[in-house]
Amino acid sequence: MKKFALFLAVAVVGIASANAQKFALIDMEYILKNIPAYEMANEQLNQVSQRWQREVDELKKEADTMYKNYQSDMVFLTDEQKKKKEEEILAKEKEATQLQYKYFGPQGELFKKRQSLIKPIQDDIYNAVKKVSEERGFQVIFDRASSQSIIFASPRIDVSNEVLQKLGYGG
Repeated sequence: MKKFALFLAVAVVGIASANAQKFALIDMEYILKNIPAYEMANEQLNQVSQRWQREVDELKKEADTMYKNYQSDMVFLTDEQKKKKEEEILAKEKEATQLQYKYFGPQGELFKKRQSLIKPIQDDIYNAVKKVSEERGFQVIFDRASSQSIIFASPRIDVSNEVLQKLGYGG
């Protein structure tokens, strides 16, 4: 009987503490769509990315043209001339690859540009979420946009509009 009473007491305490925890959801995609600075930053990133991709494509096209010319002229070239042309083609291909890595690599220019444009917006959102959490007493706020395991959630626990208000947007 004592074991049952102890088990019941532990169960009641566990249920009470589980009910005491408060959590909420935000929809990061919704929040970002309602921040004009984010849309402008994305447009700027797209334009820069397209410009850089054209530069890389142009170098690759030059290398491809050089190779086609080499193939058509190969019968007329000496071994030394062939070797020189092959080296030039390889150098152009390497230049294109290096430029692509410089712009689009893991620590490339696009990454740096994205960091400079998007990171401040993300930091502002984080601070607004933190304020909402502190004001409303939430222990956890989940992002429903990035969580594929949330199948359904009551709209009452979505605080996305409160976050937008903290950021100074209607929402």
